[in-house]
Amino acid sequence: MSKTTEISVVIPVKNEAGNIDTLVSEIHQSLKKFSYEIIYVNDGSEDNTELELKNNMKNNKKLRVISHENSQGQSAALRTGIKASNSTLIATLDGDGQNDPSDLPKMIDTLKSCKDELVLIGGVRVNRKDSITRLWASSFAKYCRFILLKDTHPDSGCGIKVFHKELFLRLPYFDHMHRFLSALALREGAKVLKFNVKHRERVVGTSNYTNFGRFLVGLFDVLGVIWLRNRMPKNTSFKEILK
Repeated sequence: MSKTTEISVVIPVKNEAGNIDTLVSEIHQSLKKFSYEIIYVNDGSEDNTELELKNNMKNNKKLRVISHENSQGQSAALRTGIKASNSTLIATLDGDGQNDPSDLPKMIDTLKSCKDELVLIGGVRVNRKDSITRLWASSFAKYCRFILLKDTHPDSGCGIKVFHKELFLRLPYFDHMHRFLSALALREGAKVLKFNVKHRERVVGTSNYTNFGRFLVGLFDVLGVIWLRNRMPKNTSFKEILK
């Protein structure tokens, strides 16, 4: 892959057979004006996800596939893909097809216009196509993140994001960190922007998460992020003394 790759699109997947072909095609259609690569990270899928990815690789030189031998979680899959990327700019998408890649060009252009600063642009899902219980759980989580973490982004759980690779690599890594990228970016002093995006119904498969499971894990994770925020040095300014 060329070192001049403008954007690396990283997609973590687990058991998403049936969603691969369409999403890969949509990404190609949406990013024609960019030099790009697509990195799928197969996180220990037990269905035909890897087979579908291999079939797509035959005719897609821009597609790369990395497989975890066992499931390590979405945050680990994201980190694997981002560390392997060839661009300084990263885009992420969920692999279930609910994010629309056609939103990426404007988000990427906005990120490229941000000079001399680290930026994360997070999607805000308009007219979400989720169940009532899922929407309620997301609203509750958003409220908790705002109160406890000072996370001002209205939809931190949205999978479509663009950001500087350097920013991500500065963030503390832990399991489930992908749910707190905006809060962690703010902790790092980065600029966090929001961008309204489309949201689609899942056509194939089911979510790998349950609302109750998200709640239990999220509760402990929030406490951990609070600890991280409180441990951040209050004053990190410095100057070099010149001769």
